[in-house]
Amino acid sequence: MSSLNKGLEKVEVALKWDPSPMGAPVHDLDLVAATYTADDPHGEPDYLVHFDSRSPDGTITLNRDSRTGQGFGPDEAMTLELERLAPPYVRVVVGVAIQQQAGRTTFGDVSNTHVRISEGYDKLAEDDFSGVAGSTAATVAEFVRGENGAWQLHGTVTGFDTEPASFAREMGRGPS
Repeated sequence: MSSLNKGLEKVEVALKWDPSPMGAPVHDLDLVAATYTADDPHGEPDYLVHFDSRSPDGTITLNRDSRTGQGFGPDEAMTLELERLAPPYVRVVVGVAIQQQAGRTTFGDVSNTHVRISEGYDKLAEDDFSGVAGSTAATVAEFVRGENGAWQLHGTVTGFDTEPASFAREMGRGPS
């Protein structure tokens, strides 16, 4: 599709958090992306990208996957090449799920959580999850393809109180 309206093309979502205190169970946060087609833009995702994986067509890649929050730079990073997504895909939702390994863990239990969404050197959005401190998962970005083919970001952070497998099914529908 040819258009003079240039939308988002290649976007990175970077997630960071501090490791758990010594002796405490580790905090494992995971980036998850769900793709939706024009036939069902708010239903079941066509596919998910999570846990050190990539999309079938290579347009969405989880480049870095941490299970502890240790290390320099982002603990998790995902690249979305929106301009390469096939025309049937009209919506991509990106979220963060906390693995529930040692009882219920919320964003308020994890120190210094931070998500940043950027395109090249341009910061598009960022959040510290303080608005969803009582949640166990959250959507952090919704990318929507407009009628002209240009991708736009709707960057509201929305909290969910659910475990990771359910979150992957629910994240594109919005909170219940």
